[in-house]
Amino acid sequence: MLSKENIKLGIAPIGWTNDDLPDLGKEVTFEQCISEMALAGYTGCEIGNKFPKNPEILHSYLDIRGLQVASAWFSAYLTTAPYEETEQAFLKHCDFLHAMDAKVIVVSEQGKSIQGKLDVGVIRNKPVFNEEEWGLLTKGLEQLGKIAKKKGMRIVYHHHMGTGIQNVSEIDRLMAETDPDLVSLLFDCGHLYFAEQNYLEVLQKHGERIHHVHLKDVRAEVLQTVKENDLSFLEAVKAGVYTVPGDGNIDFEQIFQVLKEIDYKGWFVVEAEQDPAKANPFQYAKMARIYIGELTGL
Repeated sequence: MLSKENIKLGIAPIGWTNDDLPDLGKEVTFEQCISEMALAGYTGCEIGNKFPKNPEILHSYLDIRGLQVASAWFSAYLTTAPYEETEQAFLKHCDFLHAMDAKVIVVSEQGKSIQGKLDVGVIRNKPVFNEEEWGLLTKGLEQLGKIAKKKGMRIVYHHHMGTGIQNVSEIDRLMAETDPDLVSLLFDCGHLYFAEQNYLEVLQKHGERIHHVHLKDVRAEVLQTVKENDLSFLEAVKAGVYTVPGDGNIDFEQIFQVLKEIDYKGWFVVEAEQDPAKANPFQYAKMARIYIGELTGL
């Protein structure tokens, strides 16, 4: 069993409405989303595109439902644009999350990314960073980490399908070439499984750097279809490659055991992007909450 004192359980709004595919869940209101999160038994959330941008207003909606903001996604373009452009956007993002009392900022490098391109196969077209881009990335992330640290926050890097940091070897290099005090890691077993990587290896190697966890499952039969048809990442999502923990093929019992061994502290965030017309968000949120509770005691 995991410690309720050290771990909080949240859920991302992406199961209700998808920021990258706005047609998925366009009919779902912000109020429905956060009410169902709370009703399903979660105490935190990440941020979606329908959430109010004013911290005071957002607090008024979340506080009465017993929800905290765990974090929110930030797209960096350190490898393809001047650093100053990313920093300017990051400062605004950081201030917003600080006002929402979040402690971590999810950062993912989107330079050369294909994750949002509907017509580009995610398996065969994976971007790769050259040496210059690696230097821009690591230096830039450390600069963002310094900004976050001044506010008592930390950045957690999100490895992601369709990006330059997707595989174990790339995660290893990123961790080796960045300052542990400035750059932490987000662990996402769903993306590692999709990429055919050893997710337990990442946990065991980099446990001390992991300060945020996304929990999602993968339907192996859908993933096979994605490979056979060279589907894009977003086509894979629409096809149902992801689901909530306990509904796919990932061994979460092993994952939770290693997280206990490394004495993980922070948020678990269920983040399973699906088409809400096919997978009722509240039903799946509740299913995941029960499953996680049974395995962890949370």
